Amino acid sequence: MVRSPWRRLVLGVMILAGCGGSERGAAGTRPVLPTAAAEAVVGATLLADIKTLASDEFLGRGPGSAGEEKTVAFLEAQFKAIGLVPGNPDGSWIQNVPLVGITPDPRSTLVIRKGGRSRTLKFKDDVVAWTKHVAPSASIDRSEMVFVGYGIEAPEFGWDDFKGQDMAGKTLVMLVNDPPIPDPGNAAVLDTTVFGGKAMTYYGRWTYKYEQGQKHRAAAVLIVHETGPAGYPFAVVQGKTGEQFDLVTPDKNLTRSPIEGWITLDQAKAVFQMAGQDFDRLKAKAASKEFAPVPLGVTATMTINNTLRTVDSRNVVAKLAGGDPALADQYVVYTAHWDHFGVGDKVGTDSIYNGALDNASGTAALLTLARAFKALPEPPKRSILFLAVTAEEQGLLGSQYYSVTPLYPLAKTAANINIDGLNLNGRTKDVTVIGLGASELDDYVRAAAALQGRTIRGDPEPEKGYYYRSDHFNFAKQGVPALYAESGVDYVGQPADYGLRVREKYVADDYHKPSDEVKADWSMDGAVEDIRMLLTVGYWVAGAGEIPNWRPGNEFRAARDKQLGR
Repeated sequence: MVRSPWRRLVLGVMILAGCGGSERGAAGTRPVLPTAAAEAVVGATLLADIKTLASDEFLGRGPGSAGEEKTVAFLEAQFKAIGLVPGNPDGSWIQNVPLVGITPDPRSTLVIRKGGRSRTLKFKDDVVAWTKHVAPSASIDRSEMVFVGYGIEAPEFGWDDFKGQDMAGKTLVMLVNDPPIPDPGNAAVLDTTVFGGKAMTYYGRWTYKYEQGQKHRAAAVLIVHETGPAGYPFAVVQGKTGEQFDLVTPDKNLTRSPIEGWITLDQAKAVFQMAGQDFDRLKAKAASKEFAPVPLGVTATMTINNTLRTVDSRNVVAKLAGGDPALADQYVVYTAHWDHFGVGDKVGTDSIYNGALDNASGTAALLTLARAFKALPEPPKRSILFLAVTAEEQGLLGSQYYSVTPLYPLAKTAANINIDGLNLNGRTKDVTVIGLGASELDDYVRAAAALQGRTIRGDPEPEKGYYYRSDHFNFAKQGVPALYAESGVDYVGQPADYGLRVREKYVADDYHKPSDEVKADWSMDGAVEDIRMLLTVGYWVAGAGEIPNWRPGNEFRAARDKQLGR
């Protein structure tokens, strides 16, 4: 995931009540979920699937590897055994996703010069850089370095970090996340009317920063890594020093900046000092609309030599046909990414990045949901699509490809429900909805959680920008209402800070590392409950009279209304 774990559910009495009846709430009149479907969510089976997908035999499930072959074969066999039908209209279980794999030569260095002085930054230790150009090499040669603050152009906030200056051919140094703007009435908190306050907006994501480099025809974009604003330590960035994938584009990505990357905070401060500037002072100035680009008076030189290969990776797609002839051509799409990082650099004695929680657990949940829907006495009115996507860890590529070349029209896609990591730490009293308030899907989650005696809450760590870090985001960008729900943070029988401590420990110790393996102390209780909740939400959406939409004023509402001809 570009994310971390946790989810939970307590199965409510009305869900277990059987096949008949209905329950009234914010999402309208909702049928009670049949007992057979709920009982098909079995913790032992879920854990067995996680263990299989996260085993060393699957070699970390890297796209374009033997691990992909094993993973795809396993998923096809499981969906077939469950009794679903191939999800591709061509009669196959597969949507091919054309990727290019680009492996940088680790001997690259970044050389900073001022006059007769130079400073060399080591690849991986000091700088992690790459090129998305589908070419044998990419270079910058004595490119002028310019500090552009947060690199943001947000006209709705009257914000422009570039001030009309020409950045073509220059190396842009940027800060990660959004500018922290104090509230005019209380300087101790952030202004929620400018950007998202504490919550990261898309302007704060590293992907946006590189898009800005492309827009301004920059030679390079280097983001200064800070653990708090980034949401993860530099060790996670260092995981991007091997082969990286991208979608194959007609222009071979040559319109992107030749070099993109990150530098450590310590090295950034040293470079700024070499330039005669104080990093902390300029960072403070960057949190203002009045900020203008600061030429650093130093140059950057770097050559990255590439090893290239093209790969037809695969999304795996299975379908349960809807039972209402008038609605069966509409879809509720469940997604989970099957990929992880494959075999990479050793950490201790281990080089297999098993990705047990991220995202063998979500992929296993997808299979569990398929079994539960298949156990229904009658199929729901709308069809259900189970989409296991590739290359999420490479930048949400599999879901991006599906969202721009969908197998079924997005206007006929009622909702996307995404699973990226399960709650494997026990039950919680609440449910976290990433992006709470964005769409009417909140009403469905609230009602499903209430049946289990639970409440819903927003992201407890909105500054980390999790809404933009998993596959639901590609559906949202295209207008499809997308749900990304997780476990809450109020764990049953645990201290108040337990939930956040568990998250922090996972990010520090296991996230994107070989140590993300099946743990002996995992509990399936919370995962089973969460899956049942997501099952209920999808079941309700599949049978609803009106499909959900984004809330008025949401950034994705216009795309959806246009999609639906409104």
